[in-house]
Amino acid sequence: MTNRRDRRPVSGVLLLDKPVGWTSNAALQAVKRLYQAQKAGHTGSLDPLASGLLPICLGEATKLSGLLLNADKAYRFTCRLGVTTTTGDAEGEILATRPVGLLNQEQVEAALRRFTGVIQQTPPMYSAVKRDGQPLYKLARQGIEVERAPREVTIHELRRLRLDGAELECELRCSKGTYVRTLAADLGEVLGCGAHVVALRRTVVEPYDAARMVTLDALRERAEQGLAALDEVLLPADTALPDWPVVRVRGDAAFYLRQGQPVLVPRAPTQGWVRLYEGEERFLGIGEILDDGRVAPRRLLL
Repeated sequence: MTNRRDRRPVSGVLLLDKPVGWTSNAALQAVKRLYQAQKAGHTGSLDPLASGLLPICLGEATKLSGLLLNADKAYRFTCRLGVTTTTGDAEGEILATRPVGLLNQEQVEAALRRFTGVIQQTPPMYSAVKRDGQPLYKLARQGIEVERAPREVTIHELRRLRLDGAELECELRCSKGTYVRTLAADLGEVLGCGAHVVALRRTVVEPYDAARMVTLDALRERAEQGLAALDEVLLPADTALPDWPVVRVRGDAAFYLRQGQPVLVPRAPTQGWVRLYEGEERFLGIGEILDDGRVAPRRLLL
C-alpha cells in the first residue's frame, strides 16, 4: 500500500479500456494506485455493464477534465428486443416481454432515423441525476419513482450494424448527457416490442478514440517494470484540445500570465478560447481573448 506521502505529482491523460463489471470509480482508484498518483479524476462515468474508453486525468491534467465531460461520445451497443427491464439494461428486473415479430431492415432503419438529430430524452430513474441532492438511482432502489424533466440531446449518427432475430447492434455518435439505455428503450417502443441494452462499449470521447486505449491488465504488467513504463502510455494534457488556437508567449508576457494577469500578444486570435504555451513546447493552460484583444489566463497548469 502506498502512503500518501509517497504519492507523486505525475500528470497526463490515460485512455483506459474499462472492463465490464467495474464501476468507473473503482477503475479510477486502481489506476491511481498503480501510478502512485497524488491526484486523479475520470471524465464521465460508464455503467458497470459498459466497457471501453474512460479517459483518466492525472495530476495537473485534472484541470481540463471538465472539457472532456462536455465532449461528444460514440458507442457500440446491443439491444435485446422484446424485453423491457427496470433499469433499461441486463442488470434490471424484467418488466414485460412482447413478441418481436418479423422485423425487417427497412423497419429498423426507419425507426433509427426518428432518433437522429436533436431529441428529447427523459433521464432514467437508475441514473446519477439528482433530485433534492439525492441521486435518482438511490430513490429507484427504494421503489420510489419521481417526475423527471426531459432533456435535449443531439444524436449525430445512429446506424444499424447487425439485426439477428431479437438482437439489434447499433453504432451511436451523440452529445454529452445522452443515455444509451433510454435510447434503446425508446427505440424498442417505436419498434413495438420493447428493448433493453445487453452490451455497451464506448469507443470515442472526443478528441480521443479507442486506438490508444490501455487495459488494466496491461497497466499491471507495466507496473511490474516500473513507473517509467507506466508513464510511457500517458498522453500530454494538451492532447485534449487539438483544435484550439495556439497562443505562444515569452519573457514578461509569460510571467504576467502566470500571475493571473491578461497580456497583449501580437497576432493572437481576436476572440474565443486558446491554448497557451511558453515558447514552442511548454503548455501553460487555457486562456480567453478579452474584448480589448488581450489574452486572459483561465486555467493554468503548474
